[in-house]
Amino acid sequence: MGTDNIQTNNIHNALVVFEGKQIRRIWVDNQWFFSVVDIIRVLTESVDAKDYWYRLKQREQETSDVQLSTICRQLKLLAEDGKFRETDCANTEALFRIIQSIPSKKAEPFKLWLAQVGYERVQEIENPELAQKRMKELYRLKGYSDDWIEKRVRGIVIRDELTDEWSKRGVKVGKEYAILTSEISKATFGMTPTEYKQLKGLKKENLRDHMNDLELIFTMLGERVTTEITRVKDAKLFDKCSDAAKEGGEVAGNARKDAEKKIGKSITTPENYLLEPEKKKRGMLEDKPKSR
Repeated sequence: MGTDNIQTNNIHNALVVFEGKQIRRIWVDNQWFFSVVDIIRVLTESVDAKDYWYRLKQREQETSDVQLSTICRQLKLLAEDGKFRETDCANTEALFRIIQSIPSKKAEPFKLWLAQVGYERVQEIENPELAQKRMKELYRLKGYSDDWIEKRVRGIVIRDELTDEWSKRGVKVGKEYAILTSEISKATFGMTPTEYKQLKGLKKENLRDHMNDLELIFTMLGERVTTEITRVKDAKLFDKCSDAAKEGGEVAGNARKDAEKKIGKSITTPENYLLEPEKKKRGMLEDKPKSR
């Protein structure tokens, strides 16, 4: 997923939403770890959640001799500047303890939400089809067509296969994943993911959520061919995987150029899926089952 998706399997795993606000999370050691400052921002609506967290740790240490930092882990999460940074994270058990120290009317509904989020992940591990089902429903509620959704989901699977290969071959999560992804994109479309987002007028949005069918197809082609080349050549470490990424992207890039000649227009487009609220609403209403 370019730089939008290199820390977890897909963007829907990396983020979760409570009352319309995004909370970063990461799956480590068979459990979810959530960004503590994101949780504090949701519960307190503080303009400076980092400062609130700092003062909370100080207060708890002075009044109850509990060091909240000791029940947290420093894990790398995607920051607003697009880089992965060490962030205080806590699992469900630790968060319940932290929440006890935060006076908020949202505390109880948040606890229920937190328990549900953890339970859903356990369900998805036991039955992976549930994860795909939830993902598809999320896209449908946003107004995407079923045909587009199938391509998007297939693209996620192809992306996961590629990153699995990179992981097994010693490529480092984070910067190296981002560089390899940029090389595939550059060879496929003539643009890096960052340049592609600029073309579409996107900022923090996920690039692939704003691609049309053909853009998704050629993205999949570049990454699928890269996976095969990586396996066939038994590429090891970043440098060799970089060569495979360039070759895989070139295959997709040549196919794109040929397609553009045949159809007489560019595959890449500034159009995106920032759907109008009314269009979303209309799509959701049409999807609802008719009462009998």
